[in-house]
Amino acid sequence: MAGGSFLLSGIQQVGYGVANLSASFAWCRRAFGTDIRIFEDSGTAPLMARYTGGTVHARHAVLAANLQGGSALEIWQFTDRSPAAPAAPAGMGDLGIFSARIRTRDAALAHAHLARRGCPVGPVSHNPSGEAQFFLADPGGSHWQVVETAEGWFSRGRHPTGGVAGCLVGVSDIDRALPLYHGVLGYNILHDASGAFPDWAGLPGGGERFRRVLLGLEGERPGPFGRLLGPSRIELVQSLERKPRRIFADRFWGDPGFIHVCFDVQGMDGLAEACRAAGFPFTVDSATAFAMGEAAGRFAYVEDPDGTLVEFVETRRMAIARKLGLFLDLSRRDPRRPLPRMMLRLLALNRVRG
Repeated sequence: MAGGSFLLSGIQQVGYGVANLSASFAWCRRAFGTDIRIFEDSGTAPLMARYTGGTVHARHAVLAANLQGGSALEIWQFTDRSPAAPAAPAGMGDLGIFSARIRTRDAALAHAHLARRGCPVGPVSHNPSGEAQFFLADPGGSHWQVVETAEGWFSRGRHPTGGVAGCLVGVSDIDRALPLYHGVLGYNILHDASGAFPDWAGLPGGGERFRRVLLGLEGERPGPFGRLLGPSRIELVQSLERKPRRIFADRFWGDPGFIHVCFDVQGMDGLAEACRAAGFPFTVDSATAFAMGEAAGRFAYVEDPDGTLVEFVETRRMAIARKLGLFLDLSRRDPRRPLPRMMLRLLALNRVRG
């Protein structure tokens, strides 16, 4: 792309560190229908050593999506060390990604589905935007927010939820975080409110007073995968009553919890300029290319003001239908042009059953 410019299609995936990848992938398939395996890879992450104690560790990762629409989950497990659980459960307003946001067409239907599966679901309530929602915890203690929305659907399936639609991020000072999430990433401010909020009353620390700012990336998204990723929300949360702790304090990137939020981009050099100008320089940059399984491209990371990791990926090659030997080379395409719907629907051939 032209020098200094970049295109952001939306959230590509939320990184989800787990203690047992096989069990967690199966749980996510049953709970959220993320049964499309985009890639699976075992290896090391040498460029991330600054976030793994200065040591290169081995890992196993799966990128799993729901073809009804939304972002994916990058389910990630250390394989050469025991993943370290947090010393104490995360509370609302603690620094980092507290919960991933999952879209549903019908909150009551999704609530019943998850309750039948034995998930500890909270009550259906309404957030300040008027959306029906509920929270639940997975077997490892990570929190998920399921939100009813008519936006961001790529196809219709039998599962009552779609893919990831954003995340909730605890920050120490919302005004310091907005230059990244609102300024560089281009998320619009949808509401800004302070006080105690009834929809959080049952969550750890949720009965306190907070400032919460909901940010949205709206409309049909450009780029190869924009139709599938769809619009997304990031909610920034600042505690007004206590000094929050870091969710990943004394732990590594990749340990259990939500380890990053990742954006699908085109024009990485232009994005690097924009991030540097805003005071958020790349802390990790693969510079040329990387490969994970059958996917390849370029990735980079920045930190928000509290150290929460934001990843960017410029995809250059991926398997559309590995059973047919069909691979997609994006390096020769117009980066703004969406992939045909029929081609994206072929991802269904990568479905994992059970």
